[in-house]
Amino acid sequence: MKLIARGRVLEKDIAIMGVVNVTPDSFYANSRAGGIEQAITLGLEMCSSGADIVDIGGESSRPGADPVPVEEEIDRVVPVIEAIREINPQIFISVDTYHPETAKKALEAGADIINDITGFRDENMLDLAAESGAAIVIMHMKGTPKTMQKAPYYEDVVDEVNSFLLDRIRAALKRGIDSHSLVLDPGIGFGKRFEDNIELLKNIGVFKSAGFPVLIGHSRKSFIGNILDLPPEERLEGTLAVSAYCFFRGVDILRVHDVKENVRLLKTLRYFK
Repeated sequence: MKLIARGRVLEKDIAIMGVVNVTPDSFYANSRAGGIEQAITLGLEMCSSGADIVDIGGESSRPGADPVPVEEEIDRVVPVIEAIREINPQIFISVDTYHPETAKKALEAGADIINDITGFRDENMLDLAAESGAAIVIMHMKGTPKTMQKAPYYEDVVDEVNSFLLDRIRAALKRGIDSHSLVLDPGIGFGKRFEDNIELLKNIGVFKSAGFPVLIGHSRKSFIGNILDLPPEERLEGTLAVSAYCFFRGVDILRVHDVKENVRLLKTLRYFK
């Protein structure tokens, strides 16, 4: 994978993106940072553990979550980005937001990547990315976090998700975003049933065939809980199993809560590929 983000290049076989939630209500309690200082500490620990990217969000996207005012989201994420960028100039920083105002402030604070769960449906986000040279993660979600798990249904989940992602790629390229700055995310758990998540993971090759890096965000999610019949706090082993599967299927970025464990997993797996 070669990803260009604001003039810098991330080149790896597979990259680890660590999740930093500056929120009180994200679905996995251990990922929640109670305040700015705790979030900074968590992000720097992920850097030390081998993360290639830290993804900083100020609004929970768990099923049923309420939106956060833009001003509050900015107040949560910008100081964290500024501090991590100052201490670690080399790490790639992603902002998890669908608000152009937040994304702009985050880029000014030192972020390199915009991770938009709405798939950049807001054209202002595409313009911002094109002007700044930021890399972008285009994700598929049916509905909103508040509504997405209220009886989602697909005739063909792989085809529908892939068609959406291809459409957003075309929109991004038309706006002048570099083709080496695009990442695709099928949106595991975002408006998907258990069987949909499994089907998407079984068909990673479909998303890879577009020729862009693919990100999978599976860490401790409910489909793993359904398999193991365990709460988020006890889904590490299931997460690592899916991480290993993704490694051998050619996934380019793993978005995870447990950086150290996933880094060690990949270090071991590279001997068998």
